[in-house]
Amino acid sequence: MPPRKALLPREGLTADPIFKLFARTALNPALLLPLVLLARYTKQGGRLTILHPTAYRRLRVLLYCGLARWFTRWLSSRVLNNWTNDTYTWSREVVLVTGGAGGIGGHIARLFADRGVTVAVLDIQPNLTFSAGPNIHYFQCDITSPQKLAAAAHEIRAQVGNPTILINNAGVARGKTILGATEHDIRFTFDVNALAHYWTAREFLPAMVAANHGMVVTVASLAAYLAVPDLVDYSASKAAALAFHEGLTAELATRYAAKRVRTVLVTQGYAKTPLFQGWTPDSPFLMPALEPETVAEAVVDQVLSGRSGHVVVPGVAGTLASALRALPHWYQLRVRAKGQSFMAGFSGRQVVEDPGRFYAEKEATEG
Repeated sequence: MPPRKALLPREGLTADPIFKLFARTALNPALLLPLVLLARYTKQGGRLTILHPTAYRRLRVLLYCGLARWFTRWLSSRVLNNWTNDTYTWSREVVLVTGGAGGIGGHIARLFADRGVTVAVLDIQPNLTFSAGPNIHYFQCDITSPQKLAAAAHEIRAQVGNPTILINNAGVARGKTILGATEHDIRFTFDVNALAHYWTAREFLPAMVAANHGMVVTVASLAAYLAVPDLVDYSASKAAALAFHEGLTAELATRYAAKRVRTVLVTQGYAKTPLFQGWTPDSPFLMPALEPETVAEAVVDQVLSGRSGHVVVPGVAGTLASALRALPHWYQLRVRAKGQSFMAGFSGRQVVEDPGRFYAEKEATEG
């Protein structure tokens, strides 16, 4: 799976590549600063400035905005990484991906394996849905059970070593209303999408803290910012995952003295995976249907940087979704109500078809 190089993303011409082009040109200090200096300190530039004062003022405004944008991004990156640097030797790191038997998680596992990184996959499915190379080690496990997770963690440590990168990617969506969902539907959604993050962290984070080295990736969703009909439990569980990431980041710096353990938050939009089969996006320009490879590549690129950060795909939609709560309520409610069309044809794959039976069997086996 070689890295993709193309002018446009897989999704075609959408808002993201346009805004990225604008940021790399009109808001790029490396391009704007020489132009302002030439206009200010050369004779020809001075003449043009006198002839076109409005254009010169706008050029300076763009430069100031670009410098502010660069400084803000630089400062945020330094603060997120606790003003520390760390080195990752990828031939010795171990990446653990939950829900990596297929979908986005499967692409993440393969991208790391293609780079020679050792990967451990945890999934409830009996088999991988793709052909795995020697770098990928599969462990079937119900990550909603701390007991079963502890047993799988023991096997992972014995076979491949302590994971240094934990990617909490597993997710489920039942696609039901609040009143239409059963107790077990709701519990299962939260168990996989939120509580499992705690259980995996309790198993694998202590080794990272002891070594002051590692990374925890929390795959949330743009749904954490926008709850729509038939997806309330999913959105609430992803909002809980987002809060887990924020709290973990703070605890690593203040409670565990592990400032080199990185944290990454992923908030992606709708991706064309079996999990969300039938989802109907209404704004393909701002919120296009993402290819799973697009999300996987964004996650892997951030992890390989060795830095804490926030992966938002698509970027423009992420900015709009996170800003939604600052807008007037009349607009917020209109957007959420409009979302009722998103799930009209939902037929997403259910790895566990009957959560009631799942919990009954779980109680029987765990006492």
